[in-house]
Amino acid sequence: MTHFSKALVLGAVLLAAACTNPDRFGPGGADGMAGGAGAGAGAGAAGGVIPGSANDPASPAYFNQTVGDRVLFAVDQSTLSPQAQTTLDGQAQWLQQNADYLAVIEGHADEQGTREYNIALGARRANAVQEYLISRGVAPNRLRTVSYGKERPIEICSEESCYAKNRRAVTVISFGSAGV
Repeated sequence: MTHFSKALVLGAVLLAAACTNPDRFGPGGADGMAGGAGAGAGAGAAGGVIPGSANDPASPAYFNQTVGDRVLFAVDQSTLSPQAQTTLDGQAQWLQQNADYLAVIEGHADEQGTREYNIALGARRANAVQEYLISRGVAPNRLRTVSYGKERPIEICSEESCYAKNRRAVTVISFGSAGV
């Protein structure tokens, strides 16, 4: 997800949040009148779940921020680490609880090596994630893989700290029908 897309989603969430508390202007709503139907109508809204936000357990934002949408890999590896498996266990559970969503698993590599090698390595990483999710009960028809190799880095520099962030598989959630 690009920075612009993230900013757009954040803006939409903030706009929605601004419209959810009918008592935001004080007791009685916008007209300032105490009592009546508006008094206390928003009680509990401040601590409530905002649909589609990061505090809504059924939202992609929650998946990305709380469950975790990515796993990292060692150099030239497509083997899942114990930490990656823990993240993927959470992803599998979320996907099973939210059957209306599909997932595209993106495989990525760092900038080292040829384009062809990194496309193949990214594919192996995406396939490893897909196979793990399927082994945890996610229906295969809800998952798709794509490899970007080294073409979509999230960090650009020739240092190990950057390389490590780019050796990843990212699970991208979308709303849709698995039968399509």
